Amino acid sequence: MTDTNWQLQPGVQMPADTAAEVAKIACALKSLSAYASLVIEREDCPEDLQQIVDEGVQAIGKVFIF
Repeated sequence: MTDTNWQLQPGVQMPADTAAEVAKIACALKSLSAYASLVIEREDCPEDLQQIVDEGVQAIGKVFIF
């Protein structure tokens, strides 16, 4: 596997190739979170979008350490 900026939380087990693919999704969701936060500052972001993004970021934290 290539150099990464994440690692699995203690106790989380999955094959390295699966973890790498899930990490790609996690990174995309973190990017979406940053975007949603920016949009919310402009007050044109739906509240339900922020809630969905926040829940996804919390789920990432259960699997990965960034």
